[in-house]
Amino acid sequence: MPLNDSQSLRYARHLVLPEIGEKGQEKLLRSKVLVIGAGGLGSPVAFYLAAAGVGTIGIMDGDTVDLSNLQRQILHTTASLGMKKTDSARERIAALDPSINIVPHPERFTAANAPGILSGYEFVIDATDNFDSKFLIALECHKAGKPYSHAGIRNFHGQTMTVVPGQTACYRCLFHEDGAPKSGLPQGPLGALPGVIGSIQAIEAIKHLLSIGTPLTDALLTFDALAMSFRKVPVRRDPECPFCS
Repeated sequence: MPLNDSQSLRYARHLVLPEIGEKGQEKLLRSKVLVIGAGGLGSPVAFYLAAAGVGTIGIMDGDTVDLSNLQRQILHTTASLGMKKTDSARERIAALDPSINIVPHPERFTAANAPGILSGYEFVIDATDNFDSKFLIALECHKAGKPYSHAGIRNFHGQTMTVVPGQTACYRCLFHEDGAPKSGLPQGPLGALPGVIGSIQAIEAIKHLLSIGTPLTDALLTFDALAMSFRKVPVRRDPECPFCS
């Protein structure tokens, strides 16, 4: 469906980019992305995807908004305290653009609900904050053949990579469950750090949806906020990986 006058004005800065243009913007409006986690990483991802005009955004999170979240989770405000994060996110994005279809999934991502939920989306954002969820997302996205963006943050450091199941190195190729540290006391992060990494995840999703640019595949991008340095580390598929070998 062609853009209406309001959409043409809203997305004017996209329309002048040859890599996007009107056809690309129309494609974004038809696209569907699932964001798993509505916290530090999920906040900038969901907000920028909505601002970019991704027409349907699923937001999955079983938690409620706590005061300690507000130092970094920009989808939520003081008025959101005690609300389900999915409801708070939907209100916040509706204030930005009420035409975006926000699909709330107020529950944890599990092996039981994964197949049904993943089937409705083209791209998945791993914005979770624990290793168990990350390994599960990697496994279920591989089973479903869904491309996804992994990211993690701690203290002043962040990392991210994009995975296309069956074609590129996956999360399990790099990290093994038996080496993953157990959950302990929170290690930060610096409040602005997820804004940097989450924005990169949003860019990767948009690039994938539009088939433009070079994806962050077969590479792990790391960021050190104290040194203000990025490093792109090449990675390869592990022939022994139980997920994608």
